[in-house]
Amino acid sequence: MAETEAEIKARKERERDELYALDISGVEWHCAPGTEEHEERVEIAYLPEGAVAMRSSLDPGTVLRYTEAEWRAFVLGARDGEFDLTPMAHNGGLDVQ
Repeated sequence: MAETEAEIKARKERERDELYALDISGVEWHCAPGTEEHEERVEIAYLPEGAVAMRSSLDPGTVLRYTEAEWRAFVLGARDGEFDLTPMAHNGGLDVQ
């Protein structure tokens, strides 16, 4: 039997609450290869049950946490170009004329 909309919402809230209740003080943070310690970079940590935590190296106290399903959707979207910017002058590209 399929979950109702209310059951899905309750499950997602429960998953989020459990994810943010995890103690992540001892996790190992990873960043992209070749980045320097002094450079701003995105760091991720792998959490139990496939979840992922993400933070900026410039603000390590602010941590976003994602369930396995959320992280998978993000990674697949990035691979598919879902978040690519249209090259314009304000983001490093040339103005379209």
